[in-house]
Amino acid sequence: MRWVTGIIALTMALPVQAQQAPAPQHLEVTLTEAIQRALDVQPLMVAARGEVRSSGAAMRASSGAFLPTITTGGSWGRRGGTTLNSTGQVVTLPTSNAYSGSLSASVDLFTGFRRLADRRASAATQDAADAGLVNQRFRVTLDTRGFFYDALATEELVRVAQSQVRRAQQQLQISIEKLHAGSATRSDSLRSTVDFGNARIALLEAQANLATAQANLGRQIGVDQPVRAVPDSVLPPLPDTTALRAIAVDRAPQVEQKDAQARAAQARVAVSRSTYFPRITYSAGNSTSNPEAPWENQTPYLKGWNVGIGISWTLFNGFSRESGVVSASVARDNAEADAADTRRAVTAQLAQQIAALTTAYEKIDIARSNVAAATEDMRVQNERYRVGAATILDLLTSQASLTQAEQNFVQVRFDYLIARAQLEALVGHEL
Repeated sequence: MRWVTGIIALTMALPVQAQQAPAPQHLEVTLTEAIQRALDVQPLMVAARGEVRSSGAAMRASSGAFLPTITTGGSWGRRGGTTLNSTGQVVTLPTSNAYSGSLSASVDLFTGFRRLADRRASAATQDAADAGLVNQRFRVTLDTRGFFYDALATEELVRVAQSQVRRAQQQLQISIEKLHAGSATRSDSLRSTVDFGNARIALLEAQANLATAQANLGRQIGVDQPVRAVPDSVLPPLPDTTALRAIAVDRAPQVEQKDAQARAAQARVAVSRSTYFPRITYSAGNSTSNPEAPWENQTPYLKGWNVGIGISWTLFNGFSRESGVVSASVARDNAEADAADTRRAVTAQLAQQIAALTTAYEKIDIARSNVAAATEDMRVQNERYRVGAATILDLLTSQASLTQAEQNFVQVRFDYLIARAQLEALVGHEL
């Protein structure tokens, strides 16, 4: 009897000491702050913003192809030395300078419609980059919400585990008192001890999971330390998904991005076909020259000018043009097939996500009712065990059911939040 009581007393003292350890200080962030930080630092967002800038520059370049190319230049030269005259004598040449300048411009009059096709391709690529940025923003937001909700859920699971430890400790104390009073067997105390130990193990595992979740959240938002998620006390209501089905597919960022990429591929086919047409260029320029420097000029400059129209037409280049057209056509077909498949995939995912969202929301009320029922059952079984009307097995079963119900209630609430975030990422706007 004494050794059993000693083991029980030692076991009950350990968690009290563990709970007295100071908790580490963490940076605390709300969901809005976490999302904003993640959008600023995540490499995928940096790459998406860079793609938008690059596509904007390409669009300006394709528009600039309609403008003339202007060049200017200048030169200075100095010469002298000796030479042979007509009689074979060596004659020293006077030192002389030469200054010249030029300004010219050229513009393509006709390029086989290549510039128009280039501009269409650049515009479509820019649309694809814009849609890709929106898509990536919601993807990063979804990932951040996942890490944030995981940190919140694991923190609540720690509290569930702490409640489980307190209940197991109280149950163990009751077993000890009943054992001393002779109304319970030593087996009851030993079972309570094992249950108390298991509760402590579950608490340690929950605390380890919390540390991991907070570290992952810190990495997601660009912080080199664990981050505590600040909970929002308001659970968002179930959104109206009736109108969502009609407009979500066409406006989904994935669909818009793939459609724009298909349009760009179609324009590149026209670019490759422009090589079958001649290229006509107009050019104009003028030049000046003088042996004196401009700032010392006493004599008029010698001036010259030129204008011209040139035409070039590749009649045959070893089937390179044909190869380029085929490659562009294949890329177009692949892009169109990819766009069509993405549209079908989004349609299927939309139905799946709406069903998951509705199911998760319905589970919340069921899980809340289960917690209330399990709590009352635990109270009843605890009182029945006190008066000897229930066995320790009944009490342990009731306690396990309550712990499971509390864990399920935590999980279903965050399953709903994740399902909502996944639907927002799919349709490309907040619900």
